[in-house]
Amino acid sequence: MTQTQDRSRTFSWSDPGINAAQLGRRSGLDLLRAMIAGELAAPPIMHLVDMARMEAEEGWVAVELVPQEFHYNPLGTVHGGVISTLLDTAAGCAVHTTLPAGVGYTSLDLNVKFLRPVTVDSGTLRCEGTVLQRGRRTALAEARLTDTRGRLIAHATSTCLLFPVDAPTRA
Repeated sequence: MTQTQDRSRTFSWSDPGINAAQLGRRSGLDLLRAMIAGELAAPPIMHLVDMARMEAEEGWVAVELVPQEFHYNPLGTVHGGVISTLLDTAAGCAVHTTLPAGVGYTSLDLNVKFLRPVTVDSGTLRCEGTVLQRGRRTALAEARLTDTRGRLIAHATSTCLLFPVDAPTRA
């Protein structure tokens, strides 16, 4: 008979509507910098996946994650969905850094190439997203995920749709 050890994880998050209300009032770079500084809470997905440190400059974002057992798929490696989430976050947030107040975005596509498996032994993963081109209606970004040794783990390109967002009115 196989004996298993129970493991558990608990996390909490803040109301995501607070940050969403800032879209019409702040530029994308200002919004991300406010989250990095702790002025605004990180979005719930950051807590769910347990993403760590984030950096942001115009047209560029980096985010880190330390692989944990709760990221694993049945094969004993980090699930591709977790890797895709990191890539989508870095690419999308890189686009976000280029947007003025009143402009939002959403991913139209995410094309991912998985190059190496990831385990807890991979060490801290770093994902960097860069805007390749931004027009009035769409933007193209790429993201590169590397392990502690600097090896490329996965690569993605993403197209984002840009659209106007009205600033919330006060009641």
